[in-house]
Amino acid sequence: MASNKLIEVIAFGLEIGKLGYSLDEKRSYFQYNPQFLDSGQYSKMFPYIFKRHKHLQIFTQYEGKSFKGLPPMIADSLPDMFGNIIFKEWFESKNMAFDKITPLEQLSYVSNRGMGALEYRPVANIPKSGEINFDEIVSVLQKVLEVKTGITEQGLSDLALLNIFKIGTSAGGARPKILISEHKQTGAVIPGDIEYSDNYTHYLVKLHMDNEAGYNREKVEYGYHLLSRACGIEMMPCKLIDNKHFATERYDRQYGEKQHTLTASGLTGWDFTTPHESTYENLFQLALGLKVPHSDIRELYRRMVFNVVFCNTDDHLKNHSFIYNKDNDSWTLAPAYDITYPLDALHKFLNTARALSINGKRANIILEDLMPIAEDMAIKNPKKIIEEVQSIIPQWEGIANELEIPEQVIKSINSDFKILLG
Repeated sequence: MASNKLIEVIAFGLEIGKLGYSLDEKRSYFQYNPQFLDSGQYSKMFPYIFKRHKHLQIFTQYEGKSFKGLPPMIADSLPDMFGNIIFKEWFESKNMAFDKITPLEQLSYVSNRGMGALEYRPVANIPKSGEINFDEIVSVLQKVLEVKTGITEQGLSDLALLNIFKIGTSAGGARPKILISEHKQTGAVIPGDIEYSDNYTHYLVKLHMDNEAGYNREKVEYGYHLLSRACGIEMMPCKLIDNKHFATERYDRQYGEKQHTLTASGLTGWDFTTPHESTYENLFQLALGLKVPHSDIRELYRRMVFNVVFCNTDDHLKNHSFIYNKDNDSWTLAPAYDITYPLDALHKFLNTARALSINGKRANIILEDLMPIAEDMAIKNPKKIIEEVQSIIPQWEGIANELEIPEQVIKSINSDFKILLG
């Protein structure tokens, strides 16, 4: 591998190792920095997949859309569906072919702007951008996402597209979202792609684009946030911006530091799009393998129950994450996120399958399906947890009315709530 085909993987200011990728051979390479290994620091930051030795490691099993040929913990840094749309438009506006870009080149643009604590060098040169205007961003995104019109015809300014590229390509998921930082004293809002100081509160914002769905899905997610908190589920503080955009504080930007976080998919190499590995049983085994506190196991059980009761079926392996504590070289369960009603409340489909199976089932989950996990994970009094979650169901209507969610949507979502204990 030539030196210009390598990138450095950085964390906490240290070079962890070097990464390479061969487009012709469809394989990636990783080699730890010997000095990093000799230091003995952060020995559990990559608990799986990377073997902790000084030899070259080769990976051929991660080709495809989920990992793009990269080791999964590195692929966690790449943009998902929405980010890739923005990536493509940025490259084409610069007369560069997006389909020619390698995963390593994409990482060089992610550089120090990605979620979590991992950074990549060399860094692609991206100009600095200025203030955040939500209406302008939404307007630009509406044009970008209109696939029938080319960039040149849309009349997008270079600065507008730059802003979207910088703050809209790092966060994962399919819905339009951006990263912002809000100054704690002045309230000034700036791009949140690089800033991580404790002078700011750092947010991931899901943007409400239009009312094409017939209602505001971001308000529904905020309503689910309030339900989750009422159920005792740990989440970062959230709010609505301009009464329409959903903003959640970032758990990977805390105490003026970047926090090393990985999804369940990134930690293990389990492809979140394939049913074979997408099970709650696997998720609990991963939590055990990471030796998280037992209180985290109980918390994970409560989240599973909530997702069943409140019909959050999009609870896939990238929607569960863990946080690494560099001071004591240990892992804990990250706060819950992406908890919402994921279906179209006005256009329902029959037999919607869950992303994560429970007791081998993806639909029609009953009480008896939840009991084996409780027994295997030594969770005391699981029925009490279920009762506590169910008891919050009556709060939905009041929360939704307060948020001015349409009555038809409120009733449609409510009809999918599940009573597990009569």
